Amino acid sequence: MLWPVLDEIFHLGLRYDNSPEAVQQRQDFLIREKLGICDIVESCRRERLDASDLGMQEIKFRDLLGQLRLHPTIDTLLLMGGNTKNGPEFLLRRYLKGYDLKLRCQRSEVPREHQFPYAGRVISTVSLTSPSNAANRAIGSTALYKRRKNEDSSYTTGTFRVEQYRKVFCPDASPPEGEEEQ
Repeated sequence: MLWPVLDEIFHLGLRYDNSPEAVQQRQDFLIREKLGICDIVESCRRERLDASDLGMQEIKFRDLLGQLRLHPTIDTLLLMGGNTKNGPEFLLRRYLKGYDLKLRCQRSEVPREHQFPYAGRVISTVSLTSPSNAANRAIGSTALYKRRKNEDSSYTTGTFRVEQYRKVFCPDASPPEGEEEQ
């Protein structure tokens, strides 16, 4: 569900099929914006075949610190989900603990922001609301969402994500008409 959000923010006109052209569109976008995407989980076992973070067992981590060593210009990691069990922030904490590193809170409101020192630099993290539909309940329970929905009955959890992600991906852009600063 990440691509529809990015498509709306950046007006990409993405194709939603498995064609080589669709893959190329995404690769071109990532290169142009100097973005990389990877999962912190290299492999895991699941009892049930679903995408639930909770269902992951025997988790093997990707060598994230190795990637940061290989790419010294990376200064920010965007985590697509929070600190729930087996969510990205939770797993990053667990991974870093194995290297005696800790996330230091910089901002506790969603999207939460943390930092950790690594290889002579400071790596920032931003924990965005997950793009998956499973996060809709959490979004719906927030005071900001409830207020916006009350003001505009057509306001959706998708719109909420687009607003939140836009502030992170395009921090210098003015919010579109009708959006407010959070």
